[in-house]
Amino acid sequence: MWKAILVSWGIAFFEYCLMVPANRWGFTNGFNGFQLKMTQEVITLVVFTLFAVFYLNEPFHWKYLVSFALLLGAVYFMFKK
Repeated sequence: MWKAILVSWGIAFFEYCLMVPANRWGFTNGFNGFQLKMTQEVITLVVFTLFAVFYLNEPFHWKYLVSFALLLGAVYFMFKK
C-alpha cells in the first residue's frame, strides 16, 4: 500500500512540476483559463486512453472514438477566433 501511495504522489508531483510552468507559459502567450483547462483535459484523456488500452488491455470501442471526435469539436470551437 505504501508503495502505491509513494508512486501516485510521485506522479502527481511530476505532473504538477510540468503543469505550473505550462499554464504560466500558455497564459502569457494569449490562452485564457478555459482554453488551458480544455487542453489539459484532452491531454489527460489521450494519456489515460493509451494507458487503458496498452497496460490494462481494455478494448477500444467505436463509441469512445465518437466521444473523442465530439470533444475535439468542442476544442475547435473554443479556440476559434
